Amino acid sequence: MIAPPQITRVETRRVSCDGAHDGIPAALGHPRIFLEIDEHGYVDCGYCDRRFVLIGGPADGADQSDLPDIASGASI
Repeated sequence: MIAPPQITRVETRRVSCDGAHDGIPAALGHPRIFLEIDEHGYVDCGYCDRRFVLIGGPADGADQSDLPDIASGASI
């Protein structure tokens, strides 16, 4: 496994992603989607692979390259 291209630490379980980051405006990203972080403590965007990690959750501080991809609504 490889680490996700971008990791965003968040304080809420419900997040949105539109692909905007590092100087890329939302207009050049992807449609805005809403994601829900489950008991694993993180979720990956299905469009841009950005990983959202819940601060204080089980994945916070973990080696992200050791964790499998989890898209919103998926289970492992």
